[in-house]
Amino acid sequence: MSPQLPDLIQTEDALDEIMTRPRPALIEFIRSVRSPLVILGAGGKMGPTLARLARRAADAAGRPLDIIAVSRFSDARARQQLESHRVQTLSSDLLDRSAVARLPDADHVIYLVGLKFGTTDNPAYTWATNTLAPALAAERYAQAKIVALSSGNVYPMTSVRGGGSRETDPLVPPGEYANSCVARERIFEYYSQQNGTPVALIRLSYALDLRYGVLFDIAQCVFNGQPIDLATGYLNCIWQGDANEMIIRALALAAAPPLAVNLTGLQWLSVRELAQRFGALMGRDVAFTGVETDTAFLSDTTQMRASLGEPPTPIEAVIRWTAHWVAAAGRSLDKPTHFETRDGAY
Repeated sequence: MSPQLPDLIQTEDALDEIMTRPRPALIEFIRSVRSPLVILGAGGKMGPTLARLARRAADAAGRPLDIIAVSRFSDARARQQLESHRVQTLSSDLLDRSAVARLPDADHVIYLVGLKFGTTDNPAYTWATNTLAPALAAERYAQAKIVALSSGNVYPMTSVRGGGSRETDPLVPPGEYANSCVARERIFEYYSQQNGTPVALIRLSYALDLRYGVLFDIAQCVFNGQPIDLATGYLNCIWQGDANEMIIRALALAAAPPLAVNLTGLQWLSVRELAQRFGALMGRDVAFTGVETDTAFLSDTTQMRASLGEPPTPIEAVIRWTAHWVAAAGRSLDKPTHFETRDGAY
């Protein structure tokens, strides 16, 4: 284990400290970011730690950089924690044109807004969130560099014996949610064409926190004695601290026309083997249902490695942390990934 990484993570404060600890590459990069750095959709799963990571990197660099986190902030706890770490917060409805118009000017913007779950019950709201909100943001920040978070779900499933989906592959995914993610990308592409706005589209697959994520879902099933569905038998994923850092550094990749980059871990991970590893760590028997099929959502990371490097946090460390967290009844965000879903119906 690296001396910079603990063997186990015991508390949320320790978890957040590790996820927001900047590496030298980010500290050096943040010197090039002009104030303020505006983070739209900062109240979700990744936004709070991403904003705090940017704050710590700027402090370490001696850079007087304002970090402005924008969200509706339905979670008051997230807002309070951001402000306690010297991140400015603004409450705003990013579907309201007049509210977006009042946002502060910025040359660098990170766009994290998105809606996945509930698509089946309220598809109209999902499409509005994933298309109208980016249109308003792209209009407001036409002259800024924008990093826009997308999803590995924009691809169809690919053969587990292949190399994974590449950024140049056709975007023909199953389900309304994934197609609304394609539409979000097309909106940014359109405004980039119209206004010359530099954009980087980050196709993220399975960020890992200990409070949610695909490893949390598998570990929780194992701990509770629930069978693991093997139909989607393989996946790739990335520690959220690594993903946040790469998202910030992707500001350097923003281009017109937009550049798309897959962001995830390098390894194909077997769901069966992950479950068995969790069973061994937590002293639980493991049950399965179904068998592995020949396809899964898997991404090729060649471009990521060339432009942003390799994620530094070992997956074995995250597995160990997750097993301990679940067994110790660590807090859950109650946001399952539904990684086993194959028809795109979320």
